[in-house]
Amino acid sequence: MTANQSTRIKIKSRYASWQNRRHIARLAGQVAEQANAEPDAPTVGMFNATARLTGLSLNAAFALLTGWALRLAGADVVHFVCQSGMSHCILGTNRENFKIAPPCEACIHQSQRLYAGAQTYSFAYKVNVDLDTAVAQLNISELSEFTYPSPISKEPLPLGKLVVPSIRWALRRHTLPDDNSTHYLFRQYILSAYNIALSYDEFITQLNPSVGVIFNGAMYPEATARWVSKQRGLRTVAHEVGFQHYSTYFTRGEPTAYPVEIPDEFELSPEQNAQLDAYLEKRFQGNFSMAGIQFWPEMRGLDQAFLDKIANFKQIVPIFTNVVYDTSQAHANVLFPHMFAWLETLLGIIHSHPETLFVIRAHPDEMRIGTAKLSKETVQAWVEEKEVHKLSNVEFVKPNEYLSSYELIQKAKFVIVYNSSIGLEATLFGKAVICGGKARYTQYPIVYFPDSVLAMVEKISELLSEESIQVPDAFIRNARRFLYYQLYRTSIPLDEYIQEMPRMGFVGLKSFSWQSLLAENSTPLDVITAGILEDKPFLMP
Repeated sequence: MTANQSTRIKIKSRYASWQNRRHIARLAGQVAEQANAEPDAPTVGMFNATARLTGLSLNAAFALLTGWALRLAGADVVHFVCQSGMSHCILGTNRENFKIAPPCEACIHQSQRLYAGAQTYSFAYKVNVDLDTAVAQLNISELSEFTYPSPISKEPLPLGKLVVPSIRWALRRHTLPDDNSTHYLFRQYILSAYNIALSYDEFITQLNPSVGVIFNGAMYPEATARWVSKQRGLRTVAHEVGFQHYSTYFTRGEPTAYPVEIPDEFELSPEQNAQLDAYLEKRFQGNFSMAGIQFWPEMRGLDQAFLDKIANFKQIVPIFTNVVYDTSQAHANVLFPHMFAWLETLLGIIHSHPETLFVIRAHPDEMRIGTAKLSKETVQAWVEEKEVHKLSNVEFVKPNEYLSSYELIQKAKFVIVYNSSIGLEATLFGKAVICGGKARYTQYPIVYFPDSVLAMVEKISELLSEESIQVPDAFIRNARRFLYYQLYRTSIPLDEYIQEMPRMGFVGLKSFSWQSLLAENSTPLDVITAGILEDKPFLMP
């Protein structure tokens, strides 16, 4: 990219951001004029501290639109807003120097823009000296299990467990180094989580909301708020990115676990089957995105050299990995403490079966170019450290290699995944799938998810020795039912309000009137507001 091109992109991005700020300000003013909560209107508390700093991320846009729709539906909405309320927040963590303060001033200005005309309850940071002393000399293992007496309930605050997923996400790794820098950040997150717990408890006590709406529920600010809500008996719902373009997902459970309740009698109609098939056709060509990110700029098939290598083996088994710091891993790590322990077990199987070509496919998100999400603990590093790539019966596909995973699946005898989405899709190809981690789709009979490590090893050995493998019809039926529900029932599309921005990872609002935010004019916002205010299912009709 030339200097002139870079300058033009920056100018375009700044202009788009300026336009978006003006549009938000106009809509915020209109909502403030039109919203009219009755004296007995339900109070909704909203908390979203980990979706954005200074820009508008996809999840921040979801929260903004939800807040406006709730106010226009007559609810009394109060935003719990951070005003330098954490010594170190997650998005504001500088991974080169943890002691650099987060950009609080710019973040506060963005909060003022987003919540203009809305009710807010702000919280600031107050250090607890006794807690600071209690964690000062703890190592990483002790910090991970640390609890502290809670003034909120008899149950101690599990500060270590509330914070661990955030530390892993911020550091882009599962295994945390036991060094001074990591100790410092861990302690600051714990101190900040405790401050949020006290502040959110005051928020609930003073306002007595009927429901709390939070983002994600996995990162420590929102996870702490959810813990406090549980102690106080406050109903909460959480939201995350859905599985359609610019769609969101709301649940009373854990969004990163993706609980889905499908009626036993539900069967796809011919029209629904056609709709699902059209989606899968695009997906199998690599034409899809997640959270507004297009993973595959191109998709190439298997070249002749690869096909020649396959021909030298009796069978081929792809192994699909995940990003080890992803928030889904907290739910996935049931049989194994983490994904690399699973890979170590598979390595023993690989050594025992030289007749089989194992293709280890690193997840593309490990090396997401153009973002700050590059993993610091990668499958590629593990492969090199263990010299797995030197084994004659292993082919390693790097995260930035745009090789068609679906062509691999077509040639596979069966497929091994940790908790990747491709396990669900492989079943739809008619391939047997063995999961090493709990996935969102393992809640239904779709894949083989053994109940122990030994059972998993035995199942893999069994499938390797079988001449042919017949996937149960129930697996394919459930896979189609689950995927359809995931795409068209639980994913709530808000694409009519949201548009792409020049800066990757951020979105803008399309031009629309405040009337389009009324529940009677928008089926998606009707589903969201009814789910929050009336405890109805968050399902598209």
